[in-house]
Amino acid sequence: MWFKHLHLYRLHEAPSISGDTLEDALAEQAFRPLGGSEATRLGWRPPGGRRSTQYMHELQGHRLLSALRQERLLPASVVREEVEERVADREAAEGQPVSRKDKQAIKEQVYEELLPRAFVRSQKVDLWWDTRGGLIGINASSRKRAEEILDLLRQTLGSLKVTPLASQTLPVRAMTEWLNDADSRPADLLLGDQVELKAQGDDGVLRARQVDLDSDEIHTLLAGGRQATRLALEIEGRLSMVLHDDLALKSLRFSDALLDEANASDDGDDAILRMETDFVLMAQALAAASAQLLSWLGGEASQDATSSVTANLASTP
Repeated sequence: MWFKHLHLYRLHEAPSISGDTLEDALAEQAFRPLGGSEATRLGWRPPGGRRSTQYMHELQGHRLLSALRQERLLPASVVREEVEERVADREAAEGQPVSRKDKQAIKEQVYEELLPRAFVRSQKVDLWWDTRGGLIGINASSRKRAEEILDLLRQTLGSLKVTPLASQTLPVRAMTEWLNDADSRPADLLLGDQVELKAQGDDGVLRARQVDLDSDEIHTLLAGGRQATRLALEIEGRLSMVLHDDLALKSLRFSDALLDEANASDDGDDAILRMETDFVLMAQALAAASAQLLSWLGGEASQDATSSVTANLASTP
């Protein structure tokens, strides 16, 4: 249940939808297994898995949704080898080269024939909706995957207007300053031991783990013009993370105190109750951490200021 990654989005003109109405809408877009000729499919599934038929859980204004994505794994190298073999056989039989148009037709035929036999990979993606705070957070490793889930939610609701959460101070600027000047760090911010430093020119990217971020080596690299694009941080007493330059939070680790609180709760061996307990504690921690992070970064940027990175998923008329 505990999120490992978080992509945050600000809801604008958030739709007012009751829990029952949302439950019905999610059920209409429920996941169905891939058909034989389909490459990918995405739909909602109960967060509790097979032991549940409930598509949405809401506790203290926090909603939990889960999507399931399936895709067939058909390596391009496999398709290419089969196409080359068929082209060679045809050229040998006809005594002349196969045209580019015919090669493309052979490739499409091979793809259609092999796709139903390809392995299927399933991926569960959880979504946290803070109805009171107007935030949506998605537990996905990439922004692309997160926005696929947002698009599914748009289809489900009919419209959805969101923008990636943005701060007044760019994360790159703040992270670089925190590394350069220990006095600039907020009192409750602790540095971790991971960093990514990107050069202005063609010197590439330097990634380091298990390092002292206050070391002379790091300061020398910063003095040479490098900027921090990823930085391991800890919000004291709550959670640790790696902050990225697009405000994505990766490698989330929740505090032992919070996990102990979850483990101490009496769920009566009810798996769904256990999931809900974990979720509400996690959601509260994420809401507090998001607010704390924004305060460190000078507050939230206005909608006009973030227009260049708007992810406006409103449906078209």
